[in-house]
Amino acid sequence: MFHMEQHLHLIFPVILPVIAGAALLVGKPFREDKRAGRMVLLSALGLELVLVAQALIKGGGMVLWRLTGAMDLVFQIDEISVLFAALTSAVWLLVGIYGISYMSHEHRENQFFGWYLIVLGVLIGLDFSGNLLTMYVFYELMTLTSLPLVLHERTHQAVMAGLKYLFYSIAGAFLALFGIFFLAGITESLAFTPGGVMSREIIAGKEGLFLAAVLCMLIGFGAKAGMFPLHGWLPTAHPEAPAPASAVLSGIITKSGVMAVIRVVFYIVGPDHIRGTWVQNVWILLSLLTVFMGSMLAYKEPVLKKRLAYSTVSQVSYILFGLSVLNPLAFAGALSHVVFHSLIKNALFLCSGAVITVTGRKRAGEMRGLGKIMPKTLFCYTIVSLGLVGIPPLCGFVSKWYLAAGALSSDTGVWSFLGPVVLLISALLTAGYLLPISLNGFFPGEETPWGDTCIPEEQGKKKEASLNMLLPIGILTAGTVLFGIFPQSFFHTLFGIAERVF
Repeated sequence: MFHMEQHLHLIFPVILPVIAGAALLVGKPFREDKRAGRMVLLSALGLELVLVAQALIKGGGMVLWRLTGAMDLVFQIDEISVLFAALTSAVWLLVGIYGISYMSHEHRENQFFGWYLIVLGVLIGLDFSGNLLTMYVFYELMTLTSLPLVLHERTHQAVMAGLKYLFYSIAGAFLALFGIFFLAGITESLAFTPGGVMSREIIAGKEGLFLAAVLCMLIGFGAKAGMFPLHGWLPTAHPEAPAPASAVLSGIITKSGVMAVIRVVFYIVGPDHIRGTWVQNVWILLSLLTVFMGSMLAYKEPVLKKRLAYSTVSQVSYILFGLSVLNPLAFAGALSHVVFHSLIKNALFLCSGAVITVTGRKRAGEMRGLGKIMPKTLFCYTIVSLGLVGIPPLCGFVSKWYLAAGALSSDTGVWSFLGPVVLLISALLTAGYLLPISLNGFFPGEETPWGDTCIPEEQGKKKEASLNMLLPIGILTAGTVLFGIFPQSFFHTLFGIAERVF
């Protein structure tokens, strides 16, 4: 049994950002003093990184709230906790540093940072969850606390986007809740265990309802990951939220849906219980449909942030496809794409926010000649775009290689080769909607239509974003390169996780 006093290191990373965020929201000294709010933000994010690292190194578990047996709220550190919590805390710090400059041009800066910190605490609680009930509680809290980030602008469009985000998230969560109710009724433990807790004896006589419950959880939690048919909130919410919120929505919060799916399939249900069933076929079909549909819609979308949102719909379903084939190679590729897509997509949204801040340009067609104004930003955009396409030696190539190799070696019939074909088509579409911005930006032609969106005295002259904005973009870009060149130790860890769940 866990002892509270021995494992308080698991509580501190959850409550620290919540307390700091609440202070920014209600504290009178922070209502007008932006400098004090920024100090609280940076101090909380820096200390949070240390506390999360300490918690992950020490490990362990603890009971948060004792209800009735299987319904206890529990924290427990395992390999998935380490992967997601480390990624979340690191990215949150980088985007927070970026946000100081970006939000200086916005209203209610400290209010934004208050909710930004609260969401971080909730996400760490989600990552530390030790059973299905705890995960569901923090999953719902994540939706409620991240909603103000979408609503921040308080325009009609932002309110509508927020309502859509809330509706889709709650609809998905209710679907998942049905599955949780069913599983809780047939097993005594919903604790996360590598390989799952279900046995054929438990499922015997209830196979049909069991599979239906699993599919409900896959579609329900897949809503946060942007999987069809509950993907519609992503392209609506992203353009209306400030760039730092768009970045973490796309790079981190969508991954909470992925983590929930991993927990359900590989730590509760067990992959063997759905391998070869109609549930696996439906899951593969939905993920591939989302990959192709998201890429095609991104290719046709003229507004840059909305284009990147559709790209997220597609790319996160790469991860879901890798999980759905139930193969160790593809599983490792999916986990790596969780990290690599987060690095790349955060960088892309931060680049778009920097362009909006400096030039006011929001549409992809307005980026011609951008390289003369913001060469460093456009260079980083180009590198991470190549990574998302899957060009070696960048990290996106490595993850997609293992996704395709795992699919080809899986026992999934026609999906084993149709899946890699869809991924290849999506990669070509990704090049089609990302790289023309770089080409037109660096090689605009003899006459550059600057338009009215540029600051007149700065037309054709270099005017990069502030160092606070360029530094996180540069670090994320460097990560895209380094993970692609030196992936060995990272994948050694991922293959170890795959061994334990299969």
